[in-house]
Amino acid sequence: RQLKQENVLLKRTLGLPHQFSNIIGRSESMLDVFKMVDTVARTSSTILLTGESGTGKGLVAQAIHFNSLRRDKPMVAVNCGAIPEALLESELFGHMRGSFTGADSNKKGLLEVAERGTVFLDEIGEMSPVMQVKLLRVLQERRFRRVGGNEERPVDVRVIGATNRILKDRVEQAKFREDLFYRLNILHIELPPLRERREDLPVLVEHFLRRFCKKLNKAAT
Repeated sequence: RQLKQENVLLKRTLGLPHQFSNIIGRSESMLDVFKMVDTVARTSSTILLTGESGTGKGLVAQAIHFNSLRRDKPMVAVNCGAIPEALLESELFGHMRGSFTGADSNKKGLLEVAERGTVFLDEIGEMSPVMQVKLLRVLQERRFRRVGGNEERPVDVRVIGATNRILKDRVEQAKFREDLFYRLNILHIELPPLRERREDLPVLVEHFLRRFCKKLNKAAT
């Protein structure tokens, strides 16, 4: 039974199903990741993905969404570390006309765009304290307000957070809210760096060789 299960997961690493087509690996640690994706995808719980930059957190978030019951609904992604606080609030929650300079019309935020789907918050450890409070409220009450608005709006989205930081350390340093950390860390997947799974190197090399040969219209030799 275990061999059959590992065979199915290994086929996924070779790109057979669309949901796992971009995640390459056959090491024990990556098989564990695939098993976790299978386990958590069909739940609606919030998920925290951790690991160094370049370990594939975004790809795993996509795999979770496309294996979930929300797969037919939108998945939207935002990099919390790349957007200033004021713009991030508008991106997530939307805004009302006239709420700030340049707000010429009402705008839906990503939470509304992703209704009944998935919101992927990359680099969530960089989120400001003010935004942490507002995100905590969304996770607790499943409601939010647009910037400049008074109306409470219900929201049904699954939140997947990702960070390359150790959030427990940031909690101890008073840089990340402890209550938000526990709200995010309901389900946790740690992604291993490539140096800890060197047996994946041959399949990665083959994957990129085929990919670029196809792109350049050349035969893989």
